[in-house]
Amino acid sequence: MLSQYVEQLYARELLADGTGGIGYLLKDRVFDSAQFVEAVRRVAAGGTARDPEVIARLLAPNTGNGALSALSPREREALGLMAEGRSNAAIAQRLVITERAVAKHTASIFLRLGLQPSEDDNRRVRAVLAHLGS
Repeated sequence: MLSQYVEQLYARELLADGTGGIGYLLKDRVFDSAQFVEAVRRVAAGGTARDPEVIARLLAPNTGNGALSALSPREREALGLMAEGRSNAAIAQRLVITERAVAKHTASIFLRLGLQPSEDDNRRVRAVLAHLGS
């Protein structure tokens, strides 16, 4: 979706089924054509691409509520980057930490949100949905 505004309902619907191939970008923030093309390719390959502003607006009212309040600020940063569709490598690069540290943050997020391993569910997507829905 390429939109002029952040529509929480649309963003939540995009995330609801837990599958890949999802993008939500804001028109006025697509400055770099190479970055836009990379996002389109990521979505076409089954990944996700979400504008950081979309994520920030969706998460802003939720930062102190529910299970998410148990997350450390660094874990919330990592979860926000997950919500943008970033890989562990990209999260590590953005936070200037190792991929192993990202894996530890992710495991801690899963634990604090009560997301047990499952063959039927993607815990990463469920963590993002918990973050958006709380």
